[in-house]
Amino acid sequence: MSRPPRETAAVPAEPKPGRRTSQRPTIRDVSRLAGVSRMTVSRVLSDPELVLPTTRDKVLKAVADLGYVPDKTAGSLSSRRTGFIALMLPTLTNANFAAVAHGLTEALREANYHLLIAYTDYDMAEEERQLLNLLARRPEAIVLTGAMHRRNASRMLMAADVPVVEIADLPSQPIEHAIGFSNYQVGRTAARYLLDRGFTRIGALAASPDGEVTDHRGEERMRGFEDELRLARLPTDAVLRHGSAPVSFHHGATAFRALIEAQPDIEAIFAVSDLSAVGAVMEAQRMNIRIPEDISIMGFGDFEIGREINPALTTIHVDFRALGLRTGKMLVDMLASDATPAPSVVDVGLRIVERASIKDR
Repeated sequence: MSRPPRETAAVPAEPKPGRRTSQRPTIRDVSRLAGVSRMTVSRVLSDPELVLPTTRDKVLKAVADLGYVPDKTAGSLSSRRTGFIALMLPTLTNANFAAVAHGLTEALREANYHLLIAYTDYDMAEEERQLLNLLARRPEAIVLTGAMHRRNASRMLMAADVPVVEIADLPSQPIEHAIGFSNYQVGRTAARYLLDRGFTRIGALAASPDGEVTDHRGEERMRGFEDELRLARLPTDAVLRHGSAPVSFHHGATAFRALIEAQPDIEAIFAVSDLSAVGAVMEAQRMNIRIPEDISIMGFGDFEIGREINPALTTIHVDFRALGLRTGKMLVDMLASDATPAPSVVDVGLRIVERASIKDR
């Protein structure tokens, strides 16, 4: 899609959140910034061991500063149309992310676009590596889960001359477009629901932040949950961050046991995902703890298994398939237009689904 030309500067300005450069950096830009020839830049990118370390370091620094991505398709494509959209997911084991991919594929298929999927295992360094590989293959748009990225990844995205959509979150300053929901509000909604039912000893289960491997969206849910408890003048000492992302049934089981052993008077628990919540219910049953008579449990995500376990799981629902459909339709409209759309943020909303795992009080 066409974009207005940018002015050439000797040294590129640091990209600001929510602002994108207007043109994709080229190998000529890298050579000028590094003070070497384009042939030297090409050699560094293809055979770095053949280049003096000082020269190689200058070129690699210029590549990072510009957010330059080598074009692996330049020699074989006569046009910029590749026919595929890139999707970056944190994991492939989460049914809601599969629903996003289904919805996105359904919307794109009608316009003859195809989906190329990569996943990161919640590792920000891996996201940067995968992003480099995806952009090098010239997708016509890129969709990423969440709004937290490493500095170089953000540079590449801001410099990419394709639409960028961040999903499943609501950043105040998206790189370009965002479609999702407030994970912070998920946490506050869960806490308020439990408070309104009269619970006063309330806990939560989530993964521990671990450097590059962090579920940032899950952390936002916990932050909202803790803030709502503080507003009610209740302690947050039973909000347990345990294990590492991605969460699972096993995570929920081990975290539940750890929390109960440390805080045996807990009345209600919110789990960062239905996966952890279901694991907690299973562990409770193994420990002869009755749900909801002894402890109430709620989750997030409205997974199918949460509807089928006994007792069925109270949860917070987001329509992830509709999120994917809406993202795909937005991209199809953008790619069909010659105009550059203004940045946009779309909230798809959320709602509580009440089932039997919460005790009536």
